[in-house]
Amino acid sequence: MVKSFLKRFYLFLIFLFLYAPIIIMIVYSFNNSKIAVEWNGFTLKWYSELFKDRQILKSLYYTVFIALISSTISTIVGTIAAIGIYKLKLLPQKIVLNINYLPILNPDIVTGIALMTLFVVIGLDRGLVSMLLAHITFSIPYVILSVLPKLRQLPSNTLEAAMDLGATPSYALRKVILPQIKPGIITGLLMAFTLSIDDFVISFFTTGNGVTNLSITIYSMAKRGINPKINAVLTLMFVFVVLIILIINKRTSKERSY
Repeated sequence: MVKSFLKRFYLFLIFLFLYAPIIIMIVYSFNNSKIAVEWNGFTLKWYSELFKDRQILKSLYYTVFIALISSTISTIVGTIAAIGIYKLKLLPQKIVLNINYLPILNPDIVTGIALMTLFVVIGLDRGLVSMLLAHITFSIPYVILSVLPKLRQLPSNTLEAAMDLGATPSYALRKVILPQIKPGIITGLLMAFTLSIDDFVISFFTTGNGVTNLSITIYSMAKRGINPKINAVLTLMFVFVVLIILIINKRTSKERSY
């Protein structure tokens, strides 16, 4: 009984340590004072001020737009690549997977400067297109690693069995393979979407004048001091992520019940 209580208590302390900064940030987003450490009453004015700030709204537009486009494209490319890697022989598969690990293990600053150098060499102006290409590039390896485990769970002769029953390769892929690996595809999509919203370093090196995402804007605002509007926008982002997780968990539980 005592051991069980201690385990729960330690678990509580761990989660408290992890989420205490987020809780403080959410609480102070409703603070009526501009000074972060001084509570001066409850207010919603920072949320109303947030939606009047054209710089933040513009950054939010670019953030969501780039995240949606890059996650969609990287999910399609990553899924196709994962199926191709799955069909490779053992040695080529290991080589390709090791190459796929490099962008993940590589420090973000190395990837950001490398992409910036590439865009300069090929003469591509840094801006919306360059940032979009950068986000697609670093998201694809994560999608591949999300889809591959689901492919490995399939029986090795699934595609051949479908084709023996009269299905064409494309029909078997659409109606047999893709539905069974859908959880991995959705996981890869959400991971790519989250990585795109969260990214700062690579975006910083690959963007140009007039195009910034929320991470860059928040960084610029934070250099001038802690603005309560930062707490408000980060609180909304946190709530948005929590809602996505709840929707996915509800959808997963329904699929399991069927």
